[in-house]
Amino acid sequence: MRRRGFLLAAAGLGFTSACGSFTGTARGGRLGVDLAFAPTQGLSPYGDDGLLLSRLAVVDGLTRMDADGVIHPALAAKWTRTTATTWEFTLRAARFQDGRDVTAAAVARSLTEAGRAKVTPRVLSDVKLTAEAVGERTVRITAGDADPLLPARLANPSLAVFSPAAYRTGGAVDPVGTATGPFALTKVNGAVSATLDRFDGHWRGRAAARGLDVTFVADNNARANALRSGQIEVAEFVPAAQALVLGGRARRVATVRTTTLYLNTRKGSLADPGLRAAVRAGVDTSALASSVYEGYAERADGLLGPGFAWADGKRLPVTGRAAATAPRGRTLTLATYTNRAELPEVAAALGQQLKRAGFGVRLVVKDYARLEAGALDGDYDAFLMSRSTALDTGDPVSYLASDFTGGGSFNISQLRDARVDAAVRDAAGREGAARQRAVLAAEAAVLRTDAVVPIVHEEHLQGVGAGVRGVVLDPYERQFIGLETRA
Repeated sequence: MRRRGFLLAAAGLGFTSACGSFTGTARGGRLGVDLAFAPTQGLSPYGDDGLLLSRLAVVDGLTRMDADGVIHPALAAKWTRTTATTWEFTLRAARFQDGRDVTAAAVARSLTEAGRAKVTPRVLSDVKLTAEAVGERTVRITAGDADPLLPARLANPSLAVFSPAAYRTGGAVDPVGTATGPFALTKVNGAVSATLDRFDGHWRGRAAARGLDVTFVADNNARANALRSGQIEVAEFVPAAQALVLGGRARRVATVRTTTLYLNTRKGSLADPGLRAAVRAGVDTSALASSVYEGYAERADGLLGPGFAWADGKRLPVTGRAAATAPRGRTLTLATYTNRAELPEVAAALGQQLKRAGFGVRLVVKDYARLEAGALDGDYDAFLMSRSTALDTGDPVSYLASDFTGGGSFNISQLRDARVDAAVRDAAGREGAARQRAVLAAEAAVLRTDAVVPIVHEEHLQGVGAGVRGVVLDPYERQFIGLETRA
């Protein structure tokens, strides 16, 4: 099926390549950009549209996270933790795109507005922040509880800083010409297109491109064909089926997303640790990475993949696992969803592997919205899903807590394990390198239980035209167009 799609796409290229080529040079230094997802919330920063603003370099926060997950100064030149719950951020000299100065009062208002938004940004779901101006250049931020992740939290696009002119009655935010990033929105045509011009007053200097002409294109092959024909310079998330045709224009990006098989530890057959071990032993993840994902994924040995550069080569050995016991034909209900194209195919392949290992398998494949409640209630023996292991702070501790601790809000495995809970609490209370070591210890504690079987670490393919430089290949999916992006 995939190969047929590849041939059809390739056949269509003969027509599109005959079209005119519109390079960045021909555009007068502007770039044509196709994005995969259209705005769904009027480009409000408080939901997923905030990621669009971030990928197009429209917004800045007090801090920023690079492609290695490291936190750097942004609108804040420096910060100090003054108490367990209080931080002070010193602002650099910067301007809004409407010409106003970035002041402590403006920053405090932006953070306050985010906190009282009608739909609370996910990054604030587990913390309450209070921001106040302390003079012209200092912002004091207080958390309800000690929050060592606060600088990383403030790098989230939902906490971007906007001019006072952006805020409308009722809590709406208008990002057109009111942010602080290298590119300013000048026109938004609903869910169809957007126009951005370079903001020459950006605190890091002028962007290399004069502007961006953005189109929102849901069709994967249409984005790839537009890139191939030279109609655009940059295309987000091109399909693996066109990788060979695009050649060097398809750039591989490791992600912090892992396809994972969650096993029900509380009820059903897999409440038996020996049968969970038999599931793990019966799954061949290397075959799935090379076949279903056509090589654009990596076999997963753990929960944290190559998107976490600091974890490379430092994973701890997993000890104390139960020995596998014979399945003897026990039937498992394996569920997954249709919203991500590869998952039903992966589930079918896993089902065949588990049958060969001695299990009976019943597959349930539906839209995610029809499965989530049942998965959280433990209605399935196994649940296959693609899961971000960084969530909203860029840090895996919140993922480990939500998915694997006794009080976790997304504990599909129904795991209740005192050693796991203690390991995650320990990681949550640490900072820096000590936190990273504790995260790896918590990962090993989870894997010891066989509550999950990591399948693959996913990769994205980003489309970058010939001669285009400076596109940001970000595992965290927050950046795409950058200060140095140019044709």
